[in-house]
Amino acid sequence: MSAGESAPFSVSGMDERLHAYADRQLDAAGRAEVEAWLAEHPEAAVEVARWRRQNDGIRALFDPVAAEPVPERLNPHRLQRGIVAQRWQNLRVAAAVVLVLGFGAGAGWIVRTATWTEAPASVRLITGALAAHNLYAHEKQHAVEMDGSSPALLAAWLSHGIGRQIVAPDLSAQGFMLVGGRVLPPIAETGTGPAAQIMYQNATASRVTLYITAAPVSPGKASENGSAKGVEAYYWADKNITCTVVGDLPDPVMAALTRSAVEQLSWRPAA
Repeated sequence: MSAGESAPFSVSGMDERLHAYADRQLDAAGRAEVEAWLAEHPEAAVEVARWRRQNDGIRALFDPVAAEPVPERLNPHRLQRGIVAQRWQNLRVAAAVVLVLGFGAGAGWIVRTATWTEAPASVRLITGALAAHNLYAHEKQHAVEMDGSSPALLAAWLSHGIGRQIVAPDLSAQGFMLVGGRVLPPIAETGTGPAAQIMYQNATASRVTLYITAAPVSPGKASENGSAKGVEAYYWADKNITCTVVGDLPDPVMAALTRSAVEQLSWRPAA
């Protein structure tokens, strides 16, 4: 091997390469080699994604105070649990606010049930998608759990999380680039399991999110629209998955994004 050439990529050196990849210590060529291997090994991709989330969580939690002495009364594990609990408390509050305000009739419908426990799965999922969008779309540092630098790796992780084979749709024709995604907890009483939220951003920093779940036990309507506080939600479902596209863009733009996302998702087989 001549000077300047990189060592060949081999399974025998995989463990060290994977850890270096998770720690973001590889150059562009090294990242490309690892991502190509991970795309063919989804179980390893899920594990590497978990390492990355752990690393990112540790950095986000401790980097700002790394140079300061840690008071004995502070327990890092307790602090981390408190942060996670507070985030999900905010999500529940946001969902409750959306439900109380209702969905605008101009978007095609209004809330037709008196209580959350009576709401059909589609209403619950749209409410959850709106609440999750409002919680994360304006985040600067932690908008996503995994970035979109490798769409195949992101799709493998999200597919494993929701139990359905999905892709991260390419919305570049509509001017939106992939930011990344995260896995969210299930919405109660829907039977859908966890949700995958995929985030996109255009040149003016406007963001849209896709909220994807396994199909509910009782699918109900194949499509519905909803809105809350100026944010629109376009819901679609088939026998395999549901997808709710959420954003505060004009109706023609939202409709085009929804069509493109659905076309790319609707052919995916069940996991």
